[in-house]
Amino acid sequence: MARGFAIAGILFALLGGATTSYAHPMAPALIELSEREDGRFRVKWRQSIYKLAGTADKVPLLPDHCEAVTPADVLEDDNSLTAYWDVDCGVTGIVDQPVGVDGLADTRTDALVRIIFADGRTVRSVVSADAPTFVIPQRESRWAVGLSYANLGFEHILSGADHLLFVFGLMLLVVSTRSLLITITAFTVGHSVTLSLAMLGLAQVPSRPVEVLIAASVFVLAVELAGRSQRGESLLSRRPWLMSGLFGLLHGLGFAGALREVGLPEHEIPLSLFSFNVGIEVGQIAFVAAILVLQRLFARLIDRSPAWTQPVPIYIMGSLAAMWMIERSLAAFG
Repeated sequence: MARGFAIAGILFALLGGATTSYAHPMAPALIELSEREDGRFRVKWRQSIYKLAGTADKVPLLPDHCEAVTPADVLEDDNSLTAYWDVDCGVTGIVDQPVGVDGLADTRTDALVRIIFADGRTVRSVVSADAPTFVIPQRESRWAVGLSYANLGFEHILSGADHLLFVFGLMLLVVSTRSLLITITAFTVGHSVTLSLAMLGLAQVPSRPVEVLIAASVFVLAVELAGRSQRGESLLSRRPWLMSGLFGLLHGLGFAGALREVGLPEHEIPLSLFSFNVGIEVGQIAFVAAILVLQRLFARLIDRSPAWTQPVPIYIMGSLAAMWMIERSLAAFG
């Protein structure tokens, strides 16, 4: 079993490391239209300053009849570029019109769409490479809200190599299916608690130190796995649910950062929060299932593989976590 996870882990760690060369996650872009007066909207366009080599820039897509009436005012911070300008969409307005982002396929990220009408109505959605535009409805339905936030959670967990690497480490830490179920459930409960508290304004923690600590959690788990053969079973090995639950609390604060970018609709806070959590769990289950399928597919290769392959994914995991810790610490405190 352990060697099976080793082979699957090598494949995942190499792929994960190859696609996550930045210390900060590639945050989703945001396009927001706020109604100022009849036909006029204030546009807010934000995208990450980090960019994958060889990819084209993301470009906001507005309805064809909307014309810019002010020059763009561009602001830059440590992580993003944000531009503001006004557009006039005339009597046609933007209801039943498409809004979106071009260039998502190259950047491997999604984009958040937020429309704020003058009467207080707010419409939110998530666009992706497969569906780069969103037709603005008069009012958003509960089904649309739930689906959008579930999709956001699903995409966020699958694009977060640090979170997935921690889950993979938990799979290496436990030895039975029952133990794995309990351990993953504890991780779920932990991050669900702090995610909810953070989004309800009851736990506010700066995001950059949290990113450092999330990388540290992966490193601690790698150290635990690497030293297990020399020192025998530790408390964490005997009670893996304890480690996963405590570090789950920390990872929940990281998940809250992505959700804070788009915000929660005031009239559907329980639904959107629940849906985002469901999306995270579906993505997590999909990842665990993919690792188990890889193990099954490479069963013959696993049986013939040398013993030295067993600790390789642990060392890759620890090395990636150490690299993230250093990069994120420099960004947060340097």
